[in-house]
Amino acid sequence: MLLPKRVKYRRVQRGRLTGKALRGNTVSHGDFGLVALEPAWIKSNQIEAARIAMTRYIKRGGQVWIKIFPDKPVTEKPAETRMGSGKGSPEYWVAVVKPGRVMFEIAGVPEETAREAMRLAANKLPIKCKFVCKEETDGEQK
Repeated sequence: MLLPKRVKYRRVQRGRLTGKALRGNTVSHGDFGLVALEPAWIKSNQIEAARIAMTRYIKRGGQVWIKIFPDKPVTEKPAETRMGSGKGSPEYWVAVVKPGRVMFEIAGVPEETAREAMRLAANKLPIKCKFVCKEETDGEQK
């Protein structure tokens, strides 16, 4: 699973999921991409499950890029603990994803194969996603 080697602060505030993605909203490395349509926190184990689903379907042919990284720690307090006595300890890591963010890219496989691989990956994620080609996202920027 993905997680940072070290961070500046062990516990961070939640923040707000407003607006759309300004960075990482184009297919830059591969030929096809999977774009988020909703804002969400994507856990590191969900990213890993999507990656495994894609690579298994394409039978390790082609190349897959993961364009999101879980660098935000989410804290939880133990069950049946009274209120107060500080913030909980970090339990898992999430990637903050906003609408328009390209989360995964794939290259070296036909479009039909890439579309099905991305569909399987999207089913592992907690948000609605859209399959895009490289030409589609380049047109949006200009």
